[in-house]
Amino acid sequence: MTKPHLLLTFHTFRPDGWQLAACLLAALVAVPVAVIFASLLHPEKEIWAHLGQTVLASLLTNTFWLCSGVMVCTTLLGVSLGWLTGACSFPGRSFFTWALTLPMAIPAYVMAFIFVGVMDFTGPFQTLLRTLPGFERTIIEVRTTPFIVLVMSLTLYPYVYLLSRSAFMSQGNKLMEAARTLGLSPWAAFFRVALPMARPWIASGLALVLMETLADFGAVSIFNFDTFTTAIYKAWFGFFSIQAAAQLASILVLFAMMLVLVEALYRSRMRYHGSARGGSAQTRIRLTGARAVAATLFCFFIVAVAFILPVLQLIIWVIEAAGNNSLPNYNSEVSRTLLLGIVAALLTCSAALLLSYVKRTSPTRGNMLLCKFATIGYALPGTVLAVGIFLPIAWLDNHLQNLMEVMFTIETGPILHGTLLVMLLAYMIRFMAPGFGSIDSSMQAISPSLDEAASIYGIRGLKLISSVHLPLLKKGILTGFILVIVDVVKEMPITLMTRPFGWDTLAVKIYELTSEAEWERAALPALYLIFASIIPVILLIRQSEK
Repeated sequence: MTKPHLLLTFHTFRPDGWQLAACLLAALVAVPVAVIFASLLHPEKEIWAHLGQTVLASLLTNTFWLCSGVMVCTTLLGVSLGWLTGACSFPGRSFFTWALTLPMAIPAYVMAFIFVGVMDFTGPFQTLLRTLPGFERTIIEVRTTPFIVLVMSLTLYPYVYLLSRSAFMSQGNKLMEAARTLGLSPWAAFFRVALPMARPWIASGLALVLMETLADFGAVSIFNFDTFTTAIYKAWFGFFSIQAAAQLASILVLFAMMLVLVEALYRSRMRYHGSARGGSAQTRIRLTGARAVAATLFCFFIVAVAFILPVLQLIIWVIEAAGNNSLPNYNSEVSRTLLLGIVAALLTCSAALLLSYVKRTSPTRGNMLLCKFATIGYALPGTVLAVGIFLPIAWLDNHLQNLMEVMFTIETGPILHGTLLVMLLAYMIRFMAPGFGSIDSSMQAISPSLDEAASIYGIRGLKLISSVHLPLLKKGILTGFILVIVDVVKEMPITLMTRPFGWDTLAVKIYELTSEAEWERAALPALYLIFASIIPVILLIRQSEK
């Protein structure tokens, strides 16, 4: 019974041009993932033996402690801050609600070089400390696991904060009042009622935090802390072994896929309880006296340490560099960064619009899966994606060169490798998710009756998109466009590993300057990045306030 049914389905499946284009986009994502997985299915014993004897144990140990430490710290910070601003009332709560998301605007590698520049042996903190009686010979080693955990936790806790805050707001105060009437103390009611109900939100936020931790390249490089991302980079550019890089990337992609599944599982369990959401002034727990002061001071301390002080330090370094006439001109890096961001955003949003249109006009299970798969690149670390794209491009390049030599007796050299096309392709795969999410949300909000009315007048396909959908999608497209630009501007490993020779961007410049401990000269490009990164944070805040 099953085989004839499948055969019938196969013969009756007639994809149109839109579906074929969507399949092509999904295939662009599938190729790098398949290449990396293929290297895992065919392990090279000599490479694994070498990795096992040299770096594998330390990579696994470092990655374990880094992920564990960041997970614990972001849970403590995110849940406590989410509870205070989502379920409690205290002086300054409205201000801290959005101010606590500002650390998301500071890339982890920028926070890392600020911390090392201030706290290292020659930095102002330890220099001042050694002037104090009894601390003349004090040396604090800052490039250690606890400090990198602290730095990454300060930039990543907003993921847990935002989701846990939504969870506590959705619960309202009625559950807590019911728990209190049953004889539970405030702390017992929090740990036995509110916190267990918020677990799906918290777990989903932690999965995102762990994805970012595994994908980080810049911060761990500044701390000289070896993880899989730095090992992949060193294997490729230090030991010139792309196969070793692919073998290491295969392990990392397995971790990333597991986290994607965990995040999707817990996201599907999110439920809002009751028709009336909590979080209004009448339903919050009012803190008074010492508790209110402690809540305000705690929130202010986190905002100050995670955003205000780092930005002030960057401004001080920029002023000092300008005073010493050592502030370079970054016009070329700024123009290249913006150009890459704009072109990548145009490509990505165009592809996202196509996927969203296919999902709207033909919402079959196959097309739904196609759209989900086409956006999975966001979960892949940049180093993994760079390796996954390089291998098939190198294979294609070799065949194109042979073809040109045989047919036209022309030795062309690399045709695709080291071009902007490869870098833009990698950006599109990596950042399809934010572009698609924004555009698809707006697309699905358009009433289907508009399509039916347009169909009566024979308006379909491109004409339907241009004359009916696009005018209604302006806001969603603009939001997706900005989100992709900002992600591309901050992206470091893909740019480092796939850029054409001489194509330095702001992120690459920061990497080069911080590798030589040039903190003052790296401050201005870092301020540019923070300024650009604040835009999506503002969009996020406005969205959460709706």
